[in-house]
Amino acid sequence: MPAQQRRVRPRDKNNVLARAEFMSLNQSMPVPQETRGPTRKQSGQPANSNEGSGSKERRQSQQLPEEDCMQLNPSFKGIAWNSLMAIDIAMSKRLGVCANRGSSWASARSMVQLIGITSHGLPWIGGTIVCLWKSNTLAGQEVLTNLLLALMLDILTVAGLQKLVKRRGPYDTSPGILDYLLLDVYAFPAGHASRATMVSKFFLNHLVLAIPLRILIVLWAFLAGISRIMIGRHHISDVLGGFVIGYLQFNVVEFLWLSSSTCQVISSFWY
Repeated sequence: MPAQQRRVRPRDKNNVLARAEFMSLNQSMPVPQETRGPTRKQSGQPANSNEGSGSKERRQSQQLPEEDCMQLNPSFKGIAWNSLMAIDIAMSKRLGVCANRGSSWASARSMVQLIGITSHGLPWIGGTIVCLWKSNTLAGQEVLTNLLLALMLDILTVAGLQKLVKRRGPYDTSPGILDYLLLDVYAFPAGHASRATMVSKFFLNHLVLAIPLRILIVLWAFLAGISRIMIGRHHISDVLGGFVIGYLQFNVVEFLWLSSSTCQVISSFWY
């Protein structure tokens, strides 16, 4: 026994961890049995909660609408459309020279507004009704009745499209009282432009006019649309859309043209 102790002691002296002050490093701390269960449960709960939160996020991302998701790779059509809209807004604001009192052409605002009033719906409907009331010829009643129906079609079409699109103008300008009466509140399409196009095309097809008058009618339709851009009520695309819609409305009226006998039946309700 003493011999064995003598053999072991030199080894213990060389081993630093065998010293008394380092003996606690070699001993493992006993873990009680009661605390192992809760620690395992607690360690398992964050994992389950992370899995649950991850699944919820995946479900929410799947349920999100397309407009709320970021398009990291936009298509060429989307880029082209956004570029055209940006150019349209910038050019419309630049052409709005009579939009407010501080504009460059603010002194000409009243005159430009007067040009726009010439293509308003109320004067045209009222004037057509008065002319129809005083008309004594069958041909005149036929033309005026179809013109009145065309004006009503234009008002309903423009009001419906504006309510559907709900696009605001380039400037924060409130519509006038006459615009509220005809539901011409939003920007697209421009009702004055569509009405001027339809009426000018109607006159050119059904009235015998000299060439200077034809040129003046076409020029009036163009200026009626441009005036709406100058006062800041519409974009360029709104006016162009109004021109197209007015031309399409004229074709619809020509296709559904009422005959003279039908116009007489309709006019009989007025007398």
